[in-house]
Amino acid sequence: MGGGERRARIVELLEKAPTPVSGGALARELGVSRQVIVQDVALLRADGHGVASTNRGYVLVRDRRPRRLFKLHHGPGEVADELYLIVDMGGTVEDTMVNHRTYGQMSAALGLSSRRDVERFLAELKDSRSSLLSGTTSGYHFHHVVADSEEDLDAIGEALAERGWLVPMSDYERETLR
Repeated sequence: MGGGERRARIVELLEKAPTPVSGGALARELGVSRQVIVQDVALLRADGHGVASTNRGYVLVRDRRPRRLFKLHHGPGEVADELYLIVDMGGTVEDTMVNHRTYGQMSAALGLSSRRDVERFLAELKDSRSSLLSGTTSGYHFHHVVADSEEDLDAIGEALAERGWLVPMSDYERETLR
């Protein structure tokens, strides 16, 4: 079974499961290691599947609201302003992702939908003494954003563009990133 087929099977198993499914159970079912499952889940998330981790396993979360991928560029000092702008306009920042030339796609789930969420994220980032994922790509990064309507997503995109943060995606990025 190839990676794409295995990831489709993971989604199928999560859709049918009445309760969270552990990484170990998915690994046994699919005949791979738990680490392969962790990698597959990361790829599924980057591909737009709402796979959430709980303390009892993975679940599939469906958000029916419109979703859009924005490519952005700015320095680390503008992260708070960018995230506040998005949530203040009714968006939820699902994740942050970079497309590194050597390491490929790397992403992290965020789930930021309010100023309080953003403040908590910024505090955790500061307390951890870790750097931003976008630091690996000179400030270039992507966010999947969901909102109540396409019009809200359009307005968020316009506001990001007005601030000079929105960057056009290349043909390659449009084809490979979702």
